[in-house]
Amino acid sequence: MARIAGVDLPRNKRIEIGLTYIYGIGRSTSNRILQKLNIDPNTNTDKLSESEVNNIRKAIDSECKVEGELRAEVTMNIKRLMDLGSYRGLRHRKSLPVRGQRTSTNARTRKGPKRAAVKKKARVGKK
Repeated sequence: MARIAGVDLPRNKRIEIGLTYIYGIGRSTSNRILQKLNIDPNTNTDKLSESEVNNIRKAIDSECKVEGELRAEVTMNIKRLMDLGSYRGLRHRKSLPVRGQRTSTNARTRKGPKRAAVKKKARVGKK
């Protein structure tokens, strides 16, 4: 099993797809890395030699920001927006959609489960 950037790549997948399991690497980045190293994208991850795995590891370390480093950068960017008090930062702070989507309907993923309406208690005994 190949382990790259702290992620175990799945066994019976093409290396082109297997690399996308690493946070920060998509299909196009995966293809670019494999093309640069002259590795066939159709090769299964468990068929890679140790030297090929090491070459992929070096290429990813030198070219891409992945996993923890990338997550930290994204978190810091969001924190910066919130500290500035920008509109996007306020939307992040309130856990609402940030990129202009409607919220009267369809924002359930971001807003969470629907809350029940508050009911008023009826007064008893007063006339």
